[in-house]
Amino acid sequence: MKRRDLIRHLHKHGCELLREGGSHSWWHNPSQNRRSAVPRHTEINEKLIPKICKDLGIPKP
Repeated sequence: MKRRDLIRHLHKHGCELLREGGSHSWWHNPSQNRRSAVPRHTEINEKLIPKICKDLGIPKP
């Protein structure tokens, strides 16, 4: 999945960018007080997407 599509999905479910790290961006879901790292690659591995969504407490795209 393209990173921009995942970012769009995160915004749609109320997640916010917390901070930029060296090779990852940290995203925060304020309604559930959960966070997860999203790699800064143009393509994100399909196996990683369900883990990111689970960490943030949102449904899979």
